[in-house]
Amino acid sequence: MELKPITVNLSEYPNKLHPYLDGVKLYDSSCSPEARVIFIDKDGGYFLKIGRVADLDREYKMTRYFHGKGLAARVVEYYFTVGNDYLLTEKLRGDDCTAQKYLEQPERLAEMFGARLSFLHSLDYTGCPVPNHTERYLFKSEQNMKAEQYDKSHFPDSFGYANAEQAWAVIEKQGHLLKTDTLLHGDYCLPNIILDDWRFSGFIDLDNGGVGDRHVDLFWGAWTLWFNLKTDKYRDRFLDAYGRDKIDEELLRVVAACEVFG
Repeated sequence: MELKPITVNLSEYPNKLHPYLDGVKLYDSSCSPEARVIFIDKDGGYFLKIGRVADLDREYKMTRYFHGKGLAARVVEYYFTVGNDYLLTEKLRGDDCTAQKYLEQPERLAEMFGARLSFLHSLDYTGCPVPNHTERYLFKSEQNMKAEQYDKSHFPDSFGYANAEQAWAVIEKQGHLLKTDTLLHGDYCLPNIILDDWRFSGFIDLDNGGVGDRHVDLFWGAWTLWFNLKTDKYRDRFLDAYGRDKIDEELLRVVAACEVFG
C-alpha cells in the first residue's frame, strides 16, 4: 500500500468527520479510480473511503456483517451527502498480503491463502445483507455483454477466451450451474487480506461480497497469485490447501467467462 502525504479542506467534508481529519497527518492510499481512500494517522489509524452516492452502501453493510464475525474492521461512521458517500473504518493491525515479507515466502502464502478461504466458505451466512450475489453477478455479465464490454487482457491464458462470443456461449450454457450457497469475499485478492506477522487480522474491500458461488473467490484467489507473484506456479498449492474435493474446474471456467465481461 502506497501512502502519499496530502492536505484537505475541511469545509469539503461533513462536519461529523472533522474531528478525525483536523490537525493530523493524512495520506492518500487510493488504488482505483472508483473511490478515493485517505489514511488518517490518528489513534490506531483510520481509513476514510469516499465514493459516489450509494456506491459504498454495499461495502458498509458487508463490512459490518464481517466485523460481527470477527473478520473485518469496525465501521466508525457511514455518512452520505448529495454528492458523495463516506465510509470510515478503523485500521486493521498489520499489512496486506502484497507486503514483501509475505511475497518472499510464496509457498507459505499460497497455502495460508487457500486455508483461509476454505475457512471463510465454511461459515454460516445467515443474515448476510447480500443474499443474492449469483443473481446480480450473472445479470452484470449479461448487461456488460450487451454493452460490448469485453476484456480478457488482465487474465492469464489458462482462464482466457478467444472472443466475447466464446465466453458468452459458456455463460448461456452453464451459468445456471453457479450456486448461491457460500459466504463470499467477492474480490479475494492478496491486497484485501491483512496479516499481522502471518496472523490473520481481517478482510478489507468487501463491496463485492455476499452469498454466492465459491468459485468466484477461487477464481480471484488463483488470479491474484499469478498477478502478484508473476507466475502460475502456486495455483495448485492454493487449490490443494483449499480442498480439491470442493472445486469444480469447469465452474472456474464459467466464472472466468463472467469476469471477462467486467
